[in-house]
This record gives sequence, structure tokens and C-alpha cells, in this order.
Amino acid sequence: MLRGIAVGMTYLSDMGYVHRDLAARNILVDDNLVCKVSDFGMSRVLEDDSELAYTATGGKIPIRWTAPEAIAYGKFSSASDVWSYAIVMWEVMSYGERPYWEMSNQDVILSIEEGYRLPAPIGCPVTLHQLMLHCWQKEYSQRPSFNNVLSFLDKLIINPSSMITLVNDALR
Repeated sequence: MLRGIAVGMTYLSDMGYVHRDLAARNILVDDNLVCKVSDFGMSRVLEDDSELAYTATGGKIPIRWTAPEAIAYGKFSSASDVWSYAIVMWEVMSYGERPYWEMSNQDVILSIEEGYRLPAPIGCPVTLHQLMLHCWQKEYSQRPSFNNVLSFLDKLIINPSSMITLVNDALR
């Protein structure tokens, strides 16, 4: 499922689009668990500038899924979509828990600013949580591209034994 979402986001990113509302609620899943990215109401085409970013002004944004630079400055890019993708990963691995549970949006913003990141869901392989943490780098230029995310997931699929270590086991 995570690979299917990454394929869709790689395609969008390569086509110069930023989704801006990537969340599990915006993923369509068929009977065979094939996932398709949907709800392009907030999507924008990135202009041909050197930074490849879209700056938004006004309007509501989904705080729990949004990267810090997009919250603070309205700066959306493929890197901010990568941040959101990691939140979707967390949603999938937690079987649909609400990110940041009952924290208020303001508490989420403050916690992220102070360096807090969501812990690994129960039973989540360490490698997948490490990928999430990599996608949640505060500095957007340090986050992997969707091509890198997809490549990483493909390597895990080819060598599933690399995912055997679960976070729960690592903590013992």
C-alpha cells in the first residue's frame, strides 16, 4: 500500500505538482489493496523557478499532515508532500490512528517545532519508522525525494528480511 502511494506521489512530483493535502483520507483503496492518490482540490502546479515551491496565502491547511515550512511560511513543495507522505505511512502502520492523537493543532505545531516526532506504531518495522523520521527532517532540503522513497521501498520489498526487526523488539 505504501509503495502504491509513493508511486502516485512520485508521478505527481515528476509532473511538477504539489498535492498539499496528502492524507490517508485522500487515498482510494480497491479490493486488491491497490492505492490511488485522490482529492486534488488543494493541488497546484509548481512554477518553473529554481526552488520549485508554491507559496500559499490564507485558507485552511491540515495541520497534522503539513510540514513546518508550509505551516509557518505557506511554502509548499514536493518536500512538504514528502513530510505528509510520512504521516500517511504512520496512519497506515497504526491502522488508522489519528496523528498526534488528541493534541490541539497549536500543541502539534509547538511540539514539532521543539523536535517531537510521532513514535513508531506498535509492530512497525524499525526501517519504516526510520524512513518516516527521515521524511520528517525539519530542514526540507534534507528530506528524501519521492524517487528516493520509492527506491527505498522497492529495496525493502526485494529484501523483506531487512524489515524483520520491529520497533517493539528494538526497545526490549
